[in-house]
Formats: sequence, structure tokens, C-alpha cells
Amino acid sequence: MKKQHLDTLYLAGIALPHKTTNANGQSGRDCGKLWQQFEQGEYFIKVPEKLDDKLYAVYFDYEGDHTQQFSYFIGCRVAPGAVVPEGMESIVIPPADYVQFTAKGKMPDCIADAWRDIWQKDFARAYKADIEIYDERSHNWQDAEVDIYVSV
Repeated sequence: MKKQHLDTLYLAGIALPHKTTNANGQSGRDCGKLWQQFEQGEYFIKVPEKLDDKLYAVYFDYEGDHTQQFSYFIGCRVAPGAVVPEGMESIVIPPADYVQFTAKGKMPDCIADAWRDIWQKDFARAYKADIEIYDERSHNWQDAEVDIYVSV
């Protein structure tokens, strides 16, 4: 576990229309559908003024710990005040401290495996916003790497 501080993130993208839960694999289904919608809708290319070529998946608005309901968002980093295209949303993640993990392996299984491992670790989670950052290392789905930032 590696501690990191992330400054404010401004993101534009799409969110689940409802909260989800990890119970019975529901979040896997819901978040998977949102990823399909993001890809099929070509939202990555629709976001103007992207600050980088990374994708950000955010777990936020927790109703408690990881066993409770939460919101989920996929998007791109933009400048403060950037125009958000119609049909998309924006979120602001305030500066915070995180513990960084890296998921490695075949996608999307390595992400689920990494989260199961994180849930077993003993550290003081803040349950503010947890972030997966998909960069060039995540492009090979047979051997991907994705950094996961868990708020503390």
C-alpha cells in the first residue's frame, strides 16, 4: 500500500442513474453496463478539453462501507469550468489522501480481484471517493494494469 495525495479532479462523463451495491454481484453488472454505454456512446471522444488521455472510474457517495450502496461514474479529466456536453454529467472530487493499489492481469477480472483484496485489508478507509485510473497500461486486456486510489 502506497500513500498518495491527489489534488482536485474535475471530471466529465456519465454516471449510473441509480446507486448500486456489491451484494450478489450487482455492482459488477451495473458498472459493466455503464462501461458498455460509455464505449458504445463514444463518450471519450465527446468530452472536449480533456486534460489527458486517461479514463477515470469513480465510486462515491457511499451510504456506509463497501457493503452499502454507492454511486458510480466514468469520465475524463477536464479543466475547472469546462463545458460538459449535453447528455453528460460532471463531478468534482476534492483533494484527498489515498492509498494506491495496482490491479494487474486480464480485464475486467483483475479489477474485481483487486477490490476483493482491498476489502480484506485492514486500514481506515474514508469512503469519500475511490478512483480507478485507466491509462495506456490498461489497453491490453489480456495483461492490463490499472491504478486504484482508495480514500483514507
